[in-house]
Amino acid sequence: MNLANKITMARVCLIPVFVVLCYLDFPYHQLAALAVFILASLSDYVDGRLARSRDMVTDFGKFMDPIADKMLTMSALCMFVGWGRTPAWVLLIILAREFAVSALRLIAVDNGKVIAAAWSGKVKTASTMVCIILMLAVTDNTILDFLCNLVMLVTTVYSGVEYFVKNKEVINWADV
Repeated sequence: MNLANKITMARVCLIPVFVVLCYLDFPYHQLAALAVFILASLSDYVDGRLARSRDMVTDFGKFMDPIADKMLTMSALCMFVGWGRTPAWVLLIILAREFAVSALRLIAVDNGKVIAAAWSGKVKTASTMVCIILMLAVTDNTILDFLCNLVMLVTTVYSGVEYFVKNKEVINWADV
């Protein structure tokens, strides 16, 4: 396993640490959870840059990196739903987009095509991570929560629609 993949796996290992810190009740527990989330989020940038710059791109990394991102962001959004800061329907739309795009990619692979990450998907991931960081850093701010949930929702829907529009030929509608 190369260094980039080890960083990805470290991100996965930080997810339960983040969740436990969110649940524990001690002074500054949310600040500790924020620090872990920021570290995990930064590792996404580091492992990708390292893999590309040092020719460490692997099939494992292409598979595991986006899964690690989804696991990290979904765990935070689940916490926000539990805390009443994100409506459950927002999380459901975000989850539906993730499953739909993953299914589209699986269909494409089955047809011998690879769907590369779109720019809008990268914007969605980055804006979601920034919004989660803001929501962890600033508690009890309904305006910030509303705006962050709106940004996450809009970027998620836009990128999901874009994936399907740009890759509509992947789906054989005669089989549907």
